[in-house]
Amino acid sequence: MSVKIKNRHRLKSKDIRNLLEEVKKDFNEINFDDKTTVEIGDFEEFRIVFIQNIPCFFYHCNKLIITLFGINNLHPKSNYVVVDMGAVKFVTNGADVMAPGIIDADININEGDQVWICDERNKKPLAVGIAEISGNQMIHEEKGKSITMIHHVGDKLWNFCAKSL
Repeated sequence: MSVKIKNRHRLKSKDIRNLLEEVKKDFNEINFDDKTTVEIGDFEEFRIVFIQNIPCFFYHCNKLIITLFGINNLHPKSNYVVVDMGAVKFVTNGADVMAPGIIDADININEGDQVWICDERNKKPLAVGIAEISGNQMIHEEKGKSITMIHHVGDKLWNFCAKSL
């Protein structure tokens, strides 16, 4: 089955530099240059950014958000949250992340930052969300919501990304 992407086009060097500036706001260690093939296109309600034909980012509420495929390919070291194995089932079903399930987090996370969530055993990316509290609070809190979910394994965006590769 082929996936239909509308308005897919390659970005110009200036647009690639602007995109990279936006990426570096959340993931300073991610780098690519204006010679990299970067395209943008629409799939249903998603505006997706492809880097070297891999769907690495999408726009959510006018903010550039990394996809799970982007995490696997670009390997960000910052903005991570590690959940215990008991939370994995809930996270992969799209539930918001609660403080008791978090065992580690980047202490430089601020409220409102985008974060990526992985499990403690395999360190595989499971989801992407927005931090409701700081990374330090995530590690020490014992109750309450810590992350609002945006994208997770098995959702519509993930399925699209898997089919488009």
